[in-house]
Amino acid sequence: MTNGLKRVLLVDDDAAVREALGQTLELADLHPVTMASFVAAKDMITPGFDGIILSDIRMPGRDGFHLLSYAQEVDADLPVILLTGEGDIPMAVRAMGQGAFGFLEKPCVSADMLPVIERALKTRAMVLENRALKMQLETGDPAARMLFGSSELAENLRGTVRNMARVASEILICGAPGSGISKVAEVVHLCSPRSKGPFGKYPAAQMSPEALQDIFANAADGSLFLDEISAMPMQTQFALLDALDSHPSVSVLLGSTKPLVQLVTQGGMNADLYYRFEGMQLRIPSLAERPEDIPVLFQHYVAQASEQAGIATPDVPSDMLAALMAQDWPGNARSLMSAAMRFVLGMPGEMDAGGGLGLSEQMAQVERSLLIAALGRHNGRASEAAKALKLPRKTFYDKLARYGIKPEAYRR
Repeated sequence: MTNGLKRVLLVDDDAAVREALGQTLELADLHPVTMASFVAAKDMITPGFDGIILSDIRMPGRDGFHLLSYAQEVDADLPVILLTGEGDIPMAVRAMGQGAFGFLEKPCVSADMLPVIERALKTRAMVLENRALKMQLETGDPAARMLFGSSELAENLRGTVRNMARVASEILICGAPGSGISKVAEVVHLCSPRSKGPFGKYPAAQMSPEALQDIFANAADGSLFLDEISAMPMQTQFALLDALDSHPSVSVLLGSTKPLVQLVTQGGMNADLYYRFEGMQLRIPSLAERPEDIPVLFQHYVAQASEQAGIATPDVPSDMLAALMAQDWPGNARSLMSAAMRFVLGMPGEMDAGGGLGLSEQMAQVERSLLIAALGRHNGRASEAAKALKLPRKTFYDKLARYGIKPEAYRR
């Protein structure tokens, strides 16, 4: 979680309780904002509040139920956890019935309170991410509308796509199988000066020189995407070099899941063709490198699959998202999309991905995958990985030791 999604608005009229709970939250690396009454806290309760609310029920004047009702009106998705020292079961039932996220008895011990707060914060983070995604879909450019993810790698990918699309007419798009190479190619076209022209997608395997000439003729003032260039016959590769010079109005995008430089040394790819594109190479990061994007992507695919199936979009349990994040996904976005379709249709598969683990064990798996992904992105440099995750170095090294992760194993 980022610092913004660690905030807890703590409302209690008892100064001693406020201080004790505030210290407990701070020790858990959370950021409490303490208020003595609803009136004092009211201005912080907004639709964009990047945190949750922890409030006493019995307070003079406006009580916790009034605060809950107000928060529900302002933002029905803002988690409110209510506290009472009365041990009143009917009161707890009433609180939950009115939409409270949770209900806790005072005095609260950390073991009872912190898991509820962590779940509420994760729920809030998910809501805010989905809202940001919806806004991008409605108002953003093609890269924002079509390339999903909130990680730094996802944002860098969108930026690279925009920049290359504006200045380059010959681009090599590389990525692991299932990473969405053809989709990225389409986004490049839509972000380019040729976006009003045609966009053609063709498999390069077994393509003849004559077929290549035909598709170039149909792509004038547009973009042409040739998928898996590593499978294009050598004779057609020579024809492609000629076509690039004779059709300057066509933007050419090549896709590959193979390490092309090895093919060049092995004689399987024309060296002139490779080095012509090598300088404008766009790499798509795998899901294993950015596990924090998996919840956003999965929920998008669930919504997409639900629309295709003509059924209501089901809620995705937080423990299932945690389990999905803990997986490697060698099939990348394509595999995640298939898992979303199976989930929507109620078919077995990733639905039991937790393997019987409890939420804390699943979250430990997620934390471990995030640590490994950060080390991989930063070539095993622990200090840079810690900085990227916004963790103090000591905390970062403690976590590495806890999971038996050695940074040197991720140096390339």
